[in-house]
Amino acid sequence: MLAEADLRLDANAIDYLLLAFYFVLVLTIGYLARRQVSSSLDFFLSGRSLPAWVTGLAFISANLGAIEVMGMSANGAQYGMPTAHYFWIGAVPAMLFLGVVMMPFYYGSKVRSVPEFMRRRFNNTAHLVNGISFATAQVLIAGANLFLLASVVNLLLGWPIWVSVILAAVIVLAYTALGGLSAAIYNEVLQFFVIVAALLPLTIVGLYKVGGWDGLVEKISGGPGGAEQLSAWPGNELTGFGSNFLSVLGLVFGLGFVLSFGYWTTNFVEVQRAMASKSMSAARRTPIIGAFPKMFVPFIVIIPGMIAGVTVTELLGENKAALMSGEGAPSGATFNDALLLLMRDLLPNGMLGIAIAGLLASFMAGMAANLSSFNTVFTYDIWQAYIKKDRPDGYYLQVGRTVTAGATILAIGTAFIASTYSNLMDYLQQLFSFFNAPLFATFILGMFWKRMTPTAGWVGLVTGTFSAITVFVLAETGVWDLPGQGAAFVGAGAAFVVDIVVSVAVTYRTQPKPEAELAGLVYSLTPKETRQHSTTGEDAGWYRNPVTLAGIALVLIIVLNIIFF
Repeated sequence: MLAEADLRLDANAIDYLLLAFYFVLVLTIGYLARRQVSSSLDFFLSGRSLPAWVTGLAFISANLGAIEVMGMSANGAQYGMPTAHYFWIGAVPAMLFLGVVMMPFYYGSKVRSVPEFMRRRFNNTAHLVNGISFATAQVLIAGANLFLLASVVNLLLGWPIWVSVILAAVIVLAYTALGGLSAAIYNEVLQFFVIVAALLPLTIVGLYKVGGWDGLVEKISGGPGGAEQLSAWPGNELTGFGSNFLSVLGLVFGLGFVLSFGYWTTNFVEVQRAMASKSMSAARRTPIIGAFPKMFVPFIVIIPGMIAGVTVTELLGENKAALMSGEGAPSGATFNDALLLLMRDLLPNGMLGIAIAGLLASFMAGMAANLSSFNTVFTYDIWQAYIKKDRPDGYYLQVGRTVTAGATILAIGTAFIASTYSNLMDYLQQLFSFFNAPLFATFILGMFWKRMTPTAGWVGLVTGTFSAITVFVLAETGVWDLPGQGAAFVGAGAAFVVDIVVSVAVTYRTQPKPEAELAGLVYSLTPKETRQHSTTGEDAGWYRNPVTLAGIALVLIIVLNIIFF
């Protein structure tokens, strides 16, 4: 552990006072939100009453969890600027698609979760398969957030990781179980600003230390990664492919299409934030508003990782060489520690306290998002649908709180799986290839092809998932040489293609649903007026038009890709 390797953060009384104030604030928000919770809809979907700017910032903050902040800075230290693809290719286009095309279906059909959409479009089997796979994924991802949160506590206090994991879990459980989704969302808005306040000064101080952007370019060009780490394309080191063509194909199809659209358009953690909006227009704007800060996050997450990769002693020389070859570094550090070690080296006390609060904020935002979406899906889509039907609303509200505690205990167990990875982005992308890629294939086919049958819905999902797992096993056993995050990109592509092929084949051998049952769930069968949002009152003005905002965001993304080509 880092604390044993004498890499402790030198926090003092001021830093601890700032942290204590932050935790009191978080728990107070949870308590105040509890007073607004009178029904299960309030607890799970905030009573559908929140404005677009709140849900938009929560949308991005829910994704700006421990894995995003620590994982992307780890990627920055290991791979450099190609990591920006996770934002500019692997996030923003899909977020815009969600806002412009898919939110009208979600919000208009008044479904409470993505698995519920699967039940109405296909059948109970597809619903149950998706509910179980989603719940499993959330517990695994919450464990990764929890492990990183515990790593910070371990660095601060020197406590054993297992004690740190339990303490961190209790804090997140307290405010999520108290106030449900409202507590999670309002805390996510607070956490967004705390994260920026923590990482922006770190980036500025780090660039000053290395002699500005030119100094960073010079140091990276002379390091083991070389000048390739300074341009986003073709990203061979990130994908693990020797061929530039295959690397670009992997990034555009594997990451930019399958993994990205699979994550952003079907992941209930994100969709749940938009579903809490007060109107269709606000729901459509939620992911689009989130896209604007999202495209600039690389500058406060990846660049500090790149700076750490060329300045932090424990990540230099033989340590970096060992980590790049997949071995343990003599210093005991890993790329996951890049951001923490940079904070240790650059920030004075007081600023260190704000930075640590920012990191803890990101971890808690991520884990709370996992827990709040897990409790909704488990309660509505598994417990209410298959185990205890037709109970009073208060019963399901209590189940939601109990399930949150159960998920936290499971996450403590899965935190130790995450601890075996030196770069947690490798782990996370692997999970997305298992769970999100096949779901996206089923979803997109079912939404635009009315002939697709209920049986095809669940058979395609299961075979797609198993094909991604097969690629993972082949890569892990050395049968297929896929270094970097290539196994996740290939697995995602395989899951998508197999799912589509199997779904089409099964569809032509089974019975479709009557068209009358698919209105509002299939694009061609949904009246245009039900997909329209209001343009008067609070929704008036060009700056509230989802398509206009999406167009502006798309232009900015193209410009950023050209600049860092």
